[in-house]
Amino acid sequence: MKIGILQAGHAPDEMRPQTENYGALCANLLDGHGFEFDVFSVVNEQFPKDELQADAWLITGSRHGVYENLPFIQPLKALILRIVAAKKPLVGICFGHQIIAQTMGGHVEKFSGGWSIGLTDYQFEGQKVRINAWHQDQVVTLPPKARCTGSNGFCKYAFLEYEDAIFSLQAHPEFDSAFIHGLIQFRGKKNVPQTLLETAQSKLSDPNSNDILAEKIATFFKSKAG
Repeated sequence: MKIGILQAGHAPDEMRPQTENYGALCANLLDGHGFEFDVFSVVNEQFPKDELQADAWLITGSRHGVYENLPFIQPLKALILRIVAAKKPLVGICFGHQIIAQTMGGHVEKFSGGWSIGLTDYQFEGQKVRINAWHQDQVVTLPPKARCTGSNGFCKYAFLEYEDAIFSLQAHPEFDSAFIHGLIQFRGKKNVPQTLLETAQSKLSDPNSNDILAEKIATFFKSKAG
């Protein structure tokens, strides 16, 4: 089964080549589940020839907002609609979660409550999971065909599943502690309140639930593939 990864952003230049880019991080998350991967850097307007080029699709995170007037945003929204029409399974992470929601009739905005960063607790499908977050934007209006499957007090629509073959989440199961440490150093200090950075730093050695979400995504892809 081939997964097409639509890379919507890049890891900070200061962190590469010591760390891999967003597309590779998502492929690593799903390693061991029997998938093949093709990465398309859509943020650089490198799109697949069509929605049939992969059996399923995943949209990565990005430092960009879905409401920004950037050259890749509208073509990506059009591709999302074609993927949905072709009934191909689709997963979105962070920015991917947001742009799918916006495309499907929801609303995303810069959240008035501010940032969520670092290891964060969520209630997801009846269990507590701990996943790294890094966002200020979030989904604030639920798309018509979506249902919420996980949340916390800060992020109401943190996990969504749709009537169509779509699963998305606001947090980053592809980020480990080393990656969050790099974001704190190279992105957080410019934008995020110091108290939040310190809290995120204090949790770097805590365990996460990345494996649970990797299993969820892999099972979702396999169960929804035609």
